[in-house]
Amino acid sequence: MSEKQLPIEWIPDLARPYLCGYRFFRESKPGLLGYWAASRPPRSSRSRLTTGSAGFFVGYLLAGREFAFLQPQPPECLVFAFVQPAGSPLHARLVESGDGLLRKTFEYIHWLTHRPPRFSFFEQELPTLVRHQSMRDWPKKKYKHLSRNFFIETMAWLVRSGLVRKLRTAEGEPRT
Repeated sequence: MSEKQLPIEWIPDLARPYLCGYRFFRESKPGLLGYWAASRPPRSSRSRLTTGSAGFFVGYLLAGREFAFLQPQPPECLVFAFVQPAGSPLHARLVESGDGLLRKTFEYIHWLTHRPPRFSFFEQELPTLVRHQSMRDWPKKKYKHLSRNFFIETMAWLVRSGLVRKLRTAEGEPRT
């Protein structure tokens, strides 16, 4: 599946009201199609970053190799929060810590959401707090409509939990 079959140009306009204060960066590498919402362009999970960065991804997972830990059934709608790189002071504070922002948000959202797809938490993966939904059983004519619904519902959870605001603030806090 390609961008011609699955257009994404509408995603930033949909996401901006939810992900206020973030800049949008297009992603179209093989297997991943969508937009990063971050203060600066994110790097792949294999890149070497010396300073931490955080944000969100909204889009599609078209191939599951790099995201096998999700046990995906591509094509999938995919929304996740990230803090990178793993092992950085920012990651240690927001993800690895027992009272870290992403861990606490996951516990809160997971407790509140009772129907699938539920949020998942991966401490050592780029998608730390993630929600995804296979589109295999959806009629192709409804991909955009059902994707919009999934993205809106997922981003609304992230806003209601306070994560969008708190993550932007936490990223700017001095690293100790």
